[in-house]
Amino acid sequence: MANSIYKNKTAVALGDFDGMHRAHKTVVTGADNVIIYCVNNRFSLLQKSIFEKRYKNVVFARFEDIKNLSGEEFIQKVLIDKFNAEVVLCGFNFRFGKNASWSAADLRAHLEQHGIWVRILEHLDFDGEPISSTRIRKALEIGEIERANEMLGYNFTYESEVIEGDKRGRTIGFPTVNQKIPESLTKIKFGVYESVTVIGDKRYKSFTNIGIRPTFRLESPLSETHIFGFDGDLYGQTVRIELVRYIREEKTFSSVDELRLQLQNDKSSII
Repeated sequence: MANSIYKNKTAVALGDFDGMHRAHKTVVTGADNVIIYCVNNRFSLLQKSIFEKRYKNVVFARFEDIKNLSGEEFIQKVLIDKFNAEVVLCGFNFRFGKNASWSAADLRAHLEQHGIWVRILEHLDFDGEPISSTRIRKALEIGEIERANEMLGYNFTYESEVIEGDKRGRTIGFPTVNQKIPESLTKIKFGVYESVTVIGDKRYKSFTNIGIRPTFRLESPLSETHIFGFDGDLYGQTVRIELVRYIREEKTFSSVDELRLQLQNDKSSII
């Protein structure tokens, strides 16, 4: 064995883990203190910053370092030499090696020769089809946030620094926390969402407009959140937003009074 930093035998879960959805969780809970090895870091459903906070045993692969390894080289250099693996866990559709030429079954057949046990997890269904990151991204694109959340097993979440806006919301009784949407995230349908805002260790009901705000048009999409029962300065702080339910599409209002009334109705639908 090469000089691994893991002196004791380990359990390693393999996958892309984009979003760490419910099916992924069946993989990573298959052994005690499992090392989560993310082989292709997309982070389109769950930001890396949040991933690291939720899963302390995660190791992010440098895709450039592994993409040209053969199946045998990946097994030897990564699983045996790097991780000192005793148990390996993966999903039924896991592929690896150059050009994704090796399957989960190939992984098991090869590792058994080294006395390493491989557990292959079958798919987990939702509404009669396997849960996948692709299905979740599609649900988010068309505003089916509740379906996306059911497949994820948690509310779709993002975090970013609070920036200054035009302060227009406070003039009509609805001050907002303004944030750029992280570039790595998948496309989210524009509109107004029931949300939860996490500030430190406190959770607040809120609603969030994602989009270009057609009445007072923006040049690029923005996340604007009105937090219920909060009064404070958050500029420069990193705030977390969880999307709970899609309320309505963005629309143009003919007057400030019409906009204020709509925002009052939006709030009432949540309270």
